[in-house]
Amino acid sequence: MGDKANAHPGAAGRATAADHPASVRNVVLVGHSGSGKTTLVEALALTAGAVNRAGRVEDGGTVSDYDEIEHRQQRSVQLSLVPVDWDGFKINLIDTPGYADFVGELRAGLRAADAALFVVSAADGVDGSTRMLWEECAAVGMPRAIVVTHLESARSDFEEMTATCAQAFGGDDPDAVLPLYLPLHGAAGPDGHAPVTGLIGLLTQQLFDYSSGERKEADPGPGEQPLIETARNRLIEGIIAESEDETLMDRYLGGEEIDLKTLVQDLERAVARGSFFPVLAAAPAAEGARQGLGTVELLELITGGFPTPLERPAPAVTTPEGAPREVAACDPDGPLVAEVVKTASDPYVGRVSLVRVFSGTLRPDATVHVSGHGLTDRGHEDHDVDERIGALSAPFGKQQRALTHCIAGDLASVAKLGRAETGDTLSAKDDPLLMEPWQMPDPLLPLAIEAHSKADEDKLSQGLGRLVAEDPTMRLEQNQNTHQVVLWCLGEAHADVALERLRNRYGVQVDVVPHRVSLRETFAGPSTGRGRHVKQSGGHGQFAICEIEVEPLPNGSGIEFVDKVVGGAVPRQFIPSVEKGVRAQAAKGVVAGYPLIDVRVTLRDGKAHSVDSSDAAFQTAGALALREAAREATIHLLEPVAEVTVLVGDDYVGPVMSDLSGRRGRVVGTEQAAGGRTLVRAEVPEIEIGRYAVDLRSVSHGTARFDRSYARHEPMPQHIAERLREQEAGT
Repeated sequence: MGDKANAHPGAAGRATAADHPASVRNVVLVGHSGSGKTTLVEALALTAGAVNRAGRVEDGGTVSDYDEIEHRQQRSVQLSLVPVDWDGFKINLIDTPGYADFVGELRAGLRAADAALFVVSAADGVDGSTRMLWEECAAVGMPRAIVVTHLESARSDFEEMTATCAQAFGGDDPDAVLPLYLPLHGAAGPDGHAPVTGLIGLLTQQLFDYSSGERKEADPGPGEQPLIETARNRLIEGIIAESEDETLMDRYLGGEEIDLKTLVQDLERAVARGSFFPVLAAAPAAEGARQGLGTVELLELITGGFPTPLERPAPAVTTPEGAPREVAACDPDGPLVAEVVKTASDPYVGRVSLVRVFSGTLRPDATVHVSGHGLTDRGHEDHDVDERIGALSAPFGKQQRALTHCIAGDLASVAKLGRAETGDTLSAKDDPLLMEPWQMPDPLLPLAIEAHSKADEDKLSQGLGRLVAEDPTMRLEQNQNTHQVVLWCLGEAHADVALERLRNRYGVQVDVVPHRVSLRETFAGPSTGRGRHVKQSGGHGQFAICEIEVEPLPNGSGIEFVDKVVGGAVPRQFIPSVEKGVRAQAAKGVVAGYPLIDVRVTLRDGKAHSVDSSDAAFQTAGALALREAAREATIHLLEPVAEVTVLVGDDYVGPVMSDLSGRRGRVVGTEQAAGGRTLVRAEVPEIEIGRYAVDLRSVSHGTARFDRSYARHEPMPQHIAERLREQEAGT
């Protein structure tokens, strides 16, 4: 790849509207928290001239970590876009959070991008969460390159790190993960650590010296040539193995010198199709320097080796009714198909949507069709509306720089789409279309909240609505059984950000309260009850007597009502009244206030009065009869049991199973999964897994994930039921 160190940088105050998809590169930066993604984005922007050294830091943040929450938490919590120009290309750098709680932002970034820079720290190595992030990319077929950061650390060892990456990411083919450059070390300091001052290109056999703050090219000295020979031969073999020219390997092994142009072309093709994953090194620029180490090489790889939007197939497209629709890939003149990959609320301009255009061209002030389907379980109603978009802009930190248009393959911010939510499709109003949504992780940490005051109560619904519109990895639940408002999140950090946004962005103060699970009651054995409602206090009286039998039914049977009255003891018109009273009382519970389920109630006998009996009287008598039957019986408190599946690395299967047992869980089976992992299936009471999303991360060192689904209700152990009743009595 050629030297573009002196390419003309893009103007800092002007947004560039791409004119052809081939000149666009959409790159998502992926890596665990603390690996240096945000610092790398800033270093690339600095090298490309998109931001200067004096103006790069705003309010203590960086050009991509500009949100106040990110300032306070000192980490990325949301996807951000930083567009830069390099050698005639527009590069959209998409910075994503590395912390597991914000994996939804990562998946949105994967949808918006065509390739990924996978950032790993030389100081920290490759942990389980990093491998899981790699799998996230592999699952969507994303071409990837690996960038090793933190080379300044005394513990860093680039050669060892590349070997670790090959083992972790190469799978059956570790030669698909190889370095393109080797670091050049300067003189060792007092601690014995020799800083990295430059790079040696294995293909070009050129030395790139960054020690002066500017990239300078030179020929390697005699002492450096032996350093690269073995690594260069291995790289060439790895590239040739991926070549479409099947004769190339035989020619190379026969001693033929393969020309550099052929090797570079084969390398770029292998990277673009996702079969070869080059390893590079990068470091931010020193104080006063213009270029960070390895940033030029990265920009060259992005523009030369990463695929254009034309090379990436678009997601499936249908009509809103579900009929398949063929849309040409990335045609600026085709029908408009764009997707909202991020939604944010700005206090001055309102809702701002970050949009990836897959087909057609988006223009300011156009009227578009906004369509969102398939997320009703997360609090997003299906919707199809026409809206007029506002201005188009390219985000750059806090700034929004105006764009004249946005073609297929590019990204832009769209203002004033009041109904658009993350995941929605934008299309022409006379040709509405719908894109297949990307897969969202299930939020499994419940956060029960209440408005702090009456004033907050009035704003709570609107604030929560905006919150879930921005982040579809949250799920809003209005639980009809526990009468709680529950915001389901991915973890504690995710929940903290949600609460902070409610407070600071939407002005809603909320209190977090203990989350309650939906308990039930049932009869442990048969019982009888007599309901007598007789009042004679002058005027029209009330008279109703009914006698019932109650018996337990199998799980899932609900409430069954049977009429076995003989001789008209209860007139026919009042039998539905008795049933109505029984069912109303069952819904309220008979002992602890939880709904009664899985019983058969049989009406056996009763008495009526020709004048004083009424519908209301027999409803009351039915309820009284059920309460009396409960006093004479043992009532079981039923708790919901979840079916839990945990995918965990083999090294942590024991701790996970032990932890599940400690939660009164029953392991019902295990099976081997790919990648040295095990799938553990268990049944666990829901009351024991309220914080499992947090606890599992600790037990498995971040290497496991789980799913849960409701299985059934079953009797709660007596000592736990008694403790629960005492706790509720105390409140």
